[in-house]
Amino acid sequence: MSDIKINIQNPDNSVTTLDAPTDMGLSLMEFLKGNEYDILATCGGMALCATCHVQVISGFNKLPEISNDEYAMLDTLPNITDTSRLACQLRLNEDLDNVTVKIMGDGL
Repeated sequence: MSDIKINIQNPDNSVTTLDAPTDMGLSLMEFLKGNEYDILATCGGMALCATCHVQVISGFNKLPEISNDEYAMLDTLPNITDTSRLACQLRLNEDLDNVTVKIMGDGL
């Protein structure tokens, strides 16, 4: 399988579904930026800034375990949720097929 579906919950709660390639080694952050979503990605994907904070609306249980570095960064945010992740730390692969995310930004 080379493409998966990524669902993005928009600010008006509508959902946009995009086809995402799994054969390019992209992170979810890179994919969203490439599709012109408003993500700063200040640190370039190093889990140091949290400007790519997303809330996983559905499919959270399919994601890889969160790293200590990612959790430490998320823990600094005022708008963290039980299903918060950094999009830069999620690689596009079959595990993310049909996941739904809401872009939260850095919450500041």
